[in-house]
Amino acid sequence: MRTVLLINGFRFFFYSNEHLPIHIHVKKAEAAAKLVLEPEILLEKNYGFKPAEVSKIVEIVVEHYEYLIEKWHETFD
Repeated sequence: MRTVLLINGFRFFFYSNEHLPIHIHVKKAEAAAKLVLEPEILLEKNYGFKPAEVSKIVEIVVEHYEYLIEKWHETFD
């Protein structure tokens, strides 16, 4: 598991055996989610995040989009 970003308690990471499409996992306390990054940002799974937290997560992903894509390619290409 590779953490690539930690902001406001949200930990954004990849598992070591990831697959396409390009995506990111996020965890905070007991809540977890998975967001697809390409071809567009899409919340694929949500386990326990409230709507306001999901909005904040998407905001962080949009703000750090290029960085997250870069880290995916560094890790899996």
